Amino acid sequence: MEPKELLEILSAAEKLKCNTRHCYTSSGRHESVAEHSWRLALMAMLLAPEFPDADMDRVIRMCLIHDMGEAFTGDIPAFDKTAADAGREDALLMNWVQTLPADSRQEWTALLTEMNALETWEAKIYKALDKLEAVIQHNESDISTWIPLEYDLQLTYGEENVEFSPYLRSLKQAVNDWTKRKIDESK
Repeated sequence: MEPKELLEILSAAEKLKCNTRHCYTSSGRHESVAEHSWRLALMAMLLAPEFPDADMDRVIRMCLIHDMGEAFTGDIPAFDKTAADAGREDALLMNWVQTLPADSRQEWTALLTEMNALETWEAKIYKALDKLEAVIQHNESDISTWIPLEYDLQLTYGEENVEFSPYLRSLKQAVNDWTKRKIDESK
């Protein structure tokens, strides 16, 4: 890859540092999309031993690029995002991917296609971790930043995405237990 091409990709990705998510960090500021993606990739790396038959390098790659469309649209919380919003984000991302050098364009297209289909073990792992990371971050934020619908959403968000894995089901249960304690302690 030519240095100029690399710098163009990195400049687009830098927007993820600036675009914030609905959730707050434990220090009380809005989390950036880049921070979410980084920790999601870290989760995948740390959980590699739990999924010895999965290509966790591929999962990590999915985690790193999964929200790249938000460099062009900003973040829309899952509870507000419409099918039209998702379609617009996907279209803008794919238009950008078409400008990448051939080898990167092929890899990104293959990864994004696999991620959207959610048929492979790797895509299912990435998607479950994406949902779990969001719930974990909410648990780390001050409960005063939660909006009313999040009290129930914390307990249900990602449930269907972890069903395929005993380990991820147990992780979701541990996160739910944490959520319940957090809610109880806030009363």
